[in-house]
Amino acid sequence: MKGLIQRVSQARVEVAGETVGAIAQGLLVLVGVEPQDSPARVDKLLHKLLNYRVFADAQGKMNLSLRDVGGGLLLVSQFTLAADTKSGLRPSFSSAATPALGAELFELLVERARRAHPQVATGRFGADMQVHLVNDGPVTFLLDS
Repeated sequence: MKGLIQRVSQARVEVAGETVGAIAQGLLVLVGVEPQDSPARVDKLLHKLLNYRVFADAQGKMNLSLRDVGGGLLLVSQFTLAADTKSGLRPSFSSAATPALGAELFELLVERARRAHPQVATGRFGADMQVHLVNDGPVTFLLDS
């Protein structure tokens, strides 16, 4: 399971012109599910999302986590994150999970995140989404679980 995290001052997701999820300061996470992923990997990724230290402390160093700053968490499914791009000029999606497994594990991540963190918003699985964000820094990391 992959999570592309972006530290944001604000972010929102729209589907057909309607905002379906939005946060102020926090993390926007694009989530890619792979065939070998499992509930254990969901838990590992969630632990990293909530505790990864990407926010500045009083000295300006990245020492604070999403939990420490009380920021929002915006989870957006993105199967293209699991694409194989090693050869050729067109991505292959054979390394991405099936839509059924992707939906199951993404929804599990959302459910567990909502139990563990007070501010969780999402996009809409499988929808054509427009993601708007102000990347703070910019700060972007690719997490693997």
